[in-house]
Amino acid sequence: MSNTLLRVHPSELKIPYEYKRKRSCCMQLTNKTNQYVAFKVKTTNPRKYSVRHACGILPPRSSCDITVTMQAPVEMLSDYHCKDKFLVQSVAVGYGATMRDFVPELFTKAPGRVIEEFKLRVVYVAANPPSPVPEEEEEEEEDASPQSEVMSHGVKMTSVFDAVTVSTLTDRSADKVSSAEGVSVESMLVAEREYPVEENQKLQQQMELLRAARSSQQGFSAMFVLLVFMSSVCIGHFMKQIKV
Repeated sequence: MSNTLLRVHPSELKIPYEYKRKRSCCMQLTNKTNQYVAFKVKTTNPRKYSVRHACGILPPRSSCDITVTMQAPVEMLSDYHCKDKFLVQSVAVGYGATMRDFVPELFTKAPGRVIEEFKLRVVYVAANPPSPVPEEEEEEEEDASPQSEVMSHGVKMTSVFDAVTVSTLTDRSADKVSSAEGVSVESMLVAEREYPVEENQKLQQQMELLRAARSSQQGFSAMFVLLVFMSSVCIGHFMKQIKV
């Protein structure tokens, strides 16, 4: 039977289905006549759904929003098939009627009373459907991948170059220290000829100790060699004064 009193929108209730979370949807009732119309909303599963403004009276050409809330589901569904339905009943009432005039007997069949019904089925939909990624963003991500690989390769090459540079500088520093030590040793050998035999023997012993220490520890600093040389000169000078 066609509805001449109320227009119901939408024609089906689409409710997002989410595990352990309440979800709601709305429908709108519009009075298409110049009469006052009483309505009542019923469901096949009243324990599962709650309806706000489940009944009321609409003045002529007015509208009313109905909110349907589904209780939090306690199980996951393999599909979104639902057998639940809603029924909207409407009937014309006297002009100027209010909720005080609303009684259950209004929707009881009686001679001369026309009760219209509109059925809506419940449809479950995904709560958070995945948003499609634009093709342009996908192409940008693909183009960015080779660049990141090139950048990482450049970082690796820079690290290797730095390591080689540090190694080269270290080798050059070691060569300079060895050269300084060689010059100090040669100067000590030249000074060795200018002192008496006893002092030369002491100097030779110290030089042997110095060579032994140098062979065991891969090179002393030039400052250490200079200190040894100065101590040897002082000792020789001191021995010379004693003899005099």
